[in-house]
Amino acid sequence: MQIVALDLEGVLVPEIWIAFSERTGIPELRRTTRDEPDYDKLMRFRLEILKKHGLGLLDIQRVIAQMGPEPGAKDFLDAIRTRHQVIILSDTFYEFAMPLMAQLGMPTLFCHRLETDASGFVTGYRLRMPDQKRASVRALKQLAFKVIAAGDSYNDTAMLAEAHAGILFRPPANVVAEFPQFPVVRDYPGLAAAIGEASRRIGE
Repeated sequence: MQIVALDLEGVLVPEIWIAFSERTGIPELRRTTRDEPDYDKLMRFRLEILKKHGLGLLDIQRVIAQMGPEPGAKDFLDAIRTRHQVIILSDTFYEFAMPLMAQLGMPTLFCHRLETDASGFVTGYRLRMPDQKRASVRALKQLAFKVIAAGDSYNDTAMLAEAHAGILFRPPANVVAEFPQFPVVRDYPGLAAAIGEASRRIGE
């Protein structure tokens, strides 16, 4: 049996922090896992910026409420789900992602949780588990699945390496340069074709 593991932001939906950066006019919040390999360092930086500007969870959720999937993402996902089981492995947070997941037909999502105080300010975050993308792929392999994984950022490369087949989707040049072992695709027809090719290559 095969299963497809996909990243969320940058693959199926826009980067939430970039959208929030554009809405608030705070350029520092454009920094994502495409730029920073150390996720804890990135999140602590984000939380400091939110605190500095007095922004809370509700402010971010208002921006997310006006977002939608990337053009073509829902059709791509629907088509892939007719041929493969799909799981979304993301370093976003349930408090961010659920409205977007509803627009994608509620595929299974593994991600993290935010911690907030009584006033709704984000005080921290709670990982589902350390290195959860790679750990999830490894667990699926132990359940006798063949795994095809696709993502765009530094934080996806561990799961791509752990999978039977890994694909980079619309990655930045720095990630392509550092991880030349993964094929690169730039659109959903290309991603569907790459998944199909990987499926044939790795077998059942």
